[in-house]
Amino acid sequence: MTGSGAVSRFKAKLLRPAQPGAGGEWAFLVLPKTASNKLPRRGRTTVAGTLHGHPFQATLDPDGRLSHWMKVDEKLRKAAKVKAGDIVALEVSPVEPEPEPRLPPDLKAALAASPKARATWKGTTTIARLDWVHWITTAKQQATRKRRIENACHMLAAGKQRVCCFDPSGYYSKGFSAPEPAG
Repeated sequence: MTGSGAVSRFKAKLLRPAQPGAGGEWAFLVLPKTASNKLPRRGRTTVAGTLHGHPFQATLDPDGRLSHWMKVDEKLRKAAKVKAGDIVALEVSPVEPEPEPRLPPDLKAALAASPKARATWKGTTTIARLDWVHWITTAKQQATRKRRIENACHMLAAGKQRVCCFDPSGYYSKGFSAPEPAG
């Protein structure tokens, strides 16, 4: 189900990332601030909508500038018949309620091994769980990710329902940004 009254219609340029990494071809776009401002939060937010008339659901990432960016995979680009460099028409609205985040296998195993952490996890909100998962999965190095999972389990076992010192928008910590577009 999508949110009511928070529909944004806009056009954006579909960009190719300068460093696409592994995992196939993809593109991205940055939402205009006016569209992002209609969303319920500056952090990760799931939206439903259309890209050039083709329906989709995606989780937007914060761009570190109080807006959002969206990864457009090859399947969606082909279905919408668009390519990097095109100006695309979008219509988006927030999905309500926010879907449960997918638990990465390493976090799932750590929670399974800690009954206290798992109990607190189950008592948090979907948005709090989304922030925990985002904090862990945005670690740039495997050692950092492992340490964040350990810290998450310690904090959760101590009853902390929100990840402390984590700015989900990336604005204050500059921890997030949209990918750099290719030349």
